[in-house]
Amino acid sequence: MSISHTLLALLESGPRHGYDLKRAYDEQFGQDRPLAYGQVYSTLSRLLRNGMVEVAGVESGDGPDRKRYTITDAGVTDVETWLRTPENPQPYLQNTLYTKVVLALLSGRSAVDVLNVQRGEHLDVMRALTKRKHGGDLADQLICDHALFHLEADLRWLELTAARLGELEQAVR
Repeated sequence: MSISHTLLALLESGPRHGYDLKRAYDEQFGQDRPLAYGQVYSTLSRLLRNGMVEVAGVESGDGPDRKRYTITDAGVTDVETWLRTPENPQPYLQNTLYTKVVLALLSGRSAVDVLNVQRGEHLDVMRALTKRKHGGDLADQLICDHALFHLEADLRWLELTAARLGELEQAVR
């Protein structure tokens, strides 16, 4: 996820302090990995340097001065471009699991064991995501559905590979 674009888009609703941006980010997107304050401020610094945001005011208080940031026209254009640009689908043409299966076959180890252990891990994660999904809000449900669909595809691959291990063993030896 692009942290800079996300913070810019959050600024479109109006000026905010770094603390407010972190809180808004964490509420919407930080369920599994909250944003660190240092990352917020270093990103804001870079956006300021690149003309995507500007300081809308400075407030002094008990601690350090608090800057309020606002998005610039260039920042709005950047967000619009980012939102309209499709994400590059990432096919998994070379993955670690396939490599492990082939190496197990080449070394005389059990590729079935490799697949079974992985299947168990996938099912454990799927159970946890399903539980989270049923107890979560709409954002959690959508995030969990996305992850579950990917894990289901992995499980289909595991089953297909298990069914074709004999052919694969002949092909790699």
